[in-house]
Amino acid sequence: MIELLVNGTQHRLDIASESMPLLWVLRDRLHLTGSKFGCGGGFCGACTVHLDGMPVRSCQIPVSAAAGREITTIEGLSPTGEHPLQLAWVAEDVPQCGYCQSGQLMSAAALLASGKVINDETIAQAMSGNICRCGTYARINKAIKRAASSPQEA
Repeated sequence: MIELLVNGTQHRLDIASESMPLLWVLRDRLHLTGSKFGCGGGFCGACTVHLDGMPVRSCQIPVSAAAGREITTIEGLSPTGEHPLQLAWVAEDVPQCGYCQSGQLMSAAALLASGKVINDETIAQAMSGNICRCGTYARINKAIKRAASSPQEA
């Protein structure tokens, strides 16, 4: 049995292998399908979730390493979809195909929560490794800056 705290809810799961990637537990066992499988090697960022507030590639984290830690997926970023980043994503018309967007949002949310100054350099550092095949990087950059200047809490 593994106990996971996901989006504020405690789960007790009987997992066949504690080395199973967290991504598959989230998607297949908890039916949280916002985090996507992209490359399986931790290179594309589509599977990014927060583990104790830090962005991680859930395809590379064994479920046993997540036990007892706080996991936040895109579904838990805002219960109402009103996170400043989600609003900025819509305002800047960021998504094209949308496949990478949950990972992009989770990396951006960790950046905003870090308290770092938001500028082109910190955005590039925080978002490196999040690949967008549609090339919406300029809109992502604008949306992060918009959310950072939002009067709402990020």
